[in-house]
Parts: sequence; C-alpha cells; structure tokens
Amino acid sequence: MLQSKLFPSTQKETPKDEVAANAVLLVRGGFVQKLMAGVYSFLPLGFRALKNIENIIREEMDAVGGQELLMPALHPKEIWAETGRFESMDDLYKFQDRQEKWLALGSTHEEVVTDIVRRHISSYKDLPLYFYQIQTKFRDELRAKSGLLRGREFLMKDLYSFHADEEDRKAYYEKVKAAYLKIFNRCGLKTLVAEASGGTFSKEYSHEFQAPTEAGEDLIVFCPAGDFNRNKEITDKKAGDDCPVCGKTLEDAKTIEVGNIFALGVKFSEAMGAGFLNEKGEKHPIIMGCYGIGLGRVLGAVAEIHRDEKGIIWPFEIAPFSAHLLAIGKNGEIFRRSGEIYRDLQKRGIKVLYDDREDVSAGRKFADADLIGSPYRLVVSEKTGDKIEVKKRSGGEAALLNSEKLPEIIARPTA
Repeated sequence: MLQSKLFPSTQKETPKDEVAANAVLLVRGGFVQKLMAGVYSFLPLGFRALKNIENIIREEMDAVGGQELLMPALHPKEIWAETGRFESMDDLYKFQDRQEKWLALGSTHEEVVTDIVRRHISSYKDLPLYFYQIQTKFRDELRAKSGLLRGREFLMKDLYSFHADEEDRKAYYEKVKAAYLKIFNRCGLKTLVAEASGGTFSKEYSHEFQAPTEAGEDLIVFCPAGDFNRNKEITDKKAGDDCPVCGKTLEDAKTIEVGNIFALGVKFSEAMGAGFLNEKGEKHPIIMGCYGIGLGRVLGAVAEIHRDEKGIIWPFEIAPFSAHLLAIGKNGEIFRRSGEIYRDLQKRGIKVLYDDREDVSAGRKFADADLIGSPYRLVVSEKTGDKIEVKKRSGGEAALLNSEKLPEIIARPTA
C-alpha cells in the first residue's frame, strides 16, 4: 500500500471526545472513526487488523471442529419469548415494524441457533455438533465508554456446541478453553482464565479470559501459581489472602475481558424443545455450551496494552502491515530504490506500507510510522547508502542490512 493513497491521514491532535488510550491512538492513527458513543467505523487500516484477528479465530475454531455459519441479526419477538428473554434482557434493542410486529436486534444468538438445531436433530447419532459465526451484535449499553472495549454495536465470534451428555460437553469445553488461549497468544495477549458468574446465560460458573492492564474495568484475584483465578465480583477473597488451593499469597490485577465461555446445560434446549432420542429411544434435552470473543474488544485491548507514548506497537500476526518502508530525502534515487524494494517485498507476499510521500518531512514520516506501529520500520536515505535501516517497533537498535535479507527477517514473527 502506498501511503500517499492511504485514507485517512494521521492526526496530530488528541480527539476531544475520547479518553481511553486505545481509542485515542486508533483514531489518531486512522484505524477507526467514532460515529457515536459505542459505535465505530473501521477504516482501511483498522479493518485490516480486524480481518487478521478474524482469520486467527477462524483457523482455531475450524481446528476444534467448528462449522461456520451466519445467522440473522434481526429476530422476531416470538423466538426470544420462548425463553422469556424478550422481557428479561435489559440490553436488548426492541422495536415494532410498520406491521406492528415486535422485533429485536441480536445481542446474542442462543435462541436462533437452538431453533436451527431443533429442526434437524433427532438422534444421539447426530451429536455432537459445533457451530460458530462472526457477526455484528447490538446491545443497548448504558455505559458505552472505554473506546472499543465497551460498545453498542460490535463484531463477535460466537461458538455453540451441542452434546448428548455432560461428559462430552465438559471435554469439548476444555478443548475450546485451550483454543482460546492459543487465539489470544497469537493476538499478542497474555490472559488469565478466571472463574466468573454465569449471569443470564448459566447457573454454573463461566470462565472469562482476562488481559491484565491498568486500563481494565474488571478486577481479578489470582494465585501466582495458577491455582485460583476469580473475578472479584463472585469471591470473598482479596489480594493478600492465602490461596485456598495451595496457600500462596493471592494477588489482584485490573483486566480487560476479551472472551468468555459458558456451560449452558439444558436451559435453552428445554425451553425450546430441542431434544434427541438416546440409544433406548428415550427423549432428552440437548446439552449446550457457548463460547464468545469480541473482535473489536480484542483489537482495543491490544492497542491499550501494546503501546508507548508515540503510538501502537502491533503484534506481528494482527498488524495491518508487517513493515513500514520510509523513503527519506529529496533525492530521486532514494525514491526509485525504495520503490524497487517495495515491489520486491510485495511479490514475496509481504505486507508493506510504503511512505512514498515526497512533500512530507522526515520528522512527520517517523512520527507516523511510530503511531501506525508496524512491527518493522525500514528506512532508505542518503545515510543508509546501498543498505536499508531496519528497526523493530518494539525497541532495540537499528541495523543496516542488504535488501536480500529483508524477506527472511520480516516474514517471521518476533517476540
């Protein structure tokens, strides 16, 4: 991508209506634009990062047997009324159409997916099943704040599993838990798996995937040995207490929740008549689990955690571009050589943003590169001679390298 063609330009000033660091940097860098509280447009740079997160999630969901589908965002009242949630969910957007029929915008899809399954499943031989989608959700969030971390319209991956027995459900639950840890690690997030209340979804404990940061809204009490992790809202334990499992001193940390998983049991299948016949011909309700990840929330958490005073420091796998190539100077030869390097890297399948702007100062180019935050910065100038200056955005010394060594270095992730 040529930076001279990239929309929009970066912003020097902090947006007046943003407080959270993730929103400030994402807006200034040209990744997102706020439409209203809790609702953002993903601009070309932000959309590239979002698609990278989506691709990671899709790979890991496919690896645990998930079949991808897409369910409607517009739901009839009747399907929510079957479970009683049309009235009980206070963050559900509800309205009447011109035929005076009540509808809802999907804040979650348990009812819809259960309706799909009950129409097709009759025997234990049809189970287990795992369906997931990546789709927009709508929630009437009163506290829409913290940039992308708490929205009213947001992209979410939700996976639903259907089982004939609880033992199979538990085994799959653990498989998804491991897949989630892999997803967040690939996105550059170290997460704590914390027990939490099941809320309106389940009477059992759920598990939250929490990324530690001082900007977090949640507080997790945890054991450094990993024996006890709980959301502060459901435990009487606090930092300084002994771990009830191993006796070590508990600690606490502010965190951002980036994913959660629930054991739904038969709550939805019983209410909606989704059952199956076992080996004896006896009818039983299908046992369910659900597993969610907010893609925009992941992107916001990464921007909140991986940053410095100059801008975002993107982890390799989700960066919009692997490298940012800067042509510094007024010499036409510099731009000719930079163009050759850019085209060569493109042919090799390496995602490069090339700052080909001739009327922009070196200082502005360096500032933009830091703000946009590609993992590698490549500089061609009179000072670099016939070599290229290569520097990691995450820090360390710059190195002068020959152009033929670039693909090997840029094409592989770094710590």
